[in-house]
Amino acid sequence: MSVAIVQAARGWIGTPYVHQASVRGAGMDCLGLVRGVWREIVGAEPEPMPAYTPDWGEAGGAELLLGGAGRLLHPAPDEQPGDVLVFRMRAGAIAKHLGILAQTGAQASFVHAYDRHGVVESPLSAPWRARIAGRFRFPPVN
Repeated sequence: MSVAIVQAARGWIGTPYVHQASVRGAGMDCLGLVRGVWREIVGAEPEPMPAYTPDWGEAGGAELLLGGAGRLLHPAPDEQPGDVLVFRMRAGAIAKHLGILAQTGAQASFVHAYDRHGVVESPLSAPWRARIAGRFRFPPVN
């Protein structure tokens, strides 16, 4: 399944960044990418997505993104292509960015939707790796 997840994620590369969107070719944010890959690989989304602001609950300090990933995805005990990576954009901040691990090893990379860049595949460099707050897997498909 991990190969299918990576292929699906790479299929969204070039989609522009649009906050709260999840439409291939039209627009998406980082959560929209994971939602879109979920729909392609797993099926219907498991719950409706409430509206959210770009600050992701920073004012209240709630770990909304990390909590949602933990509720809907499976913890990943090791690193495999297709894993959903949850990032903190700075130390001590709440987690508010997602990506899908595309490649491991010396050339590790991940696919993510990034403001002003759209969906891209980026190297999982040491600075990105240091920001990982959680690693999860999509549920198995029956």
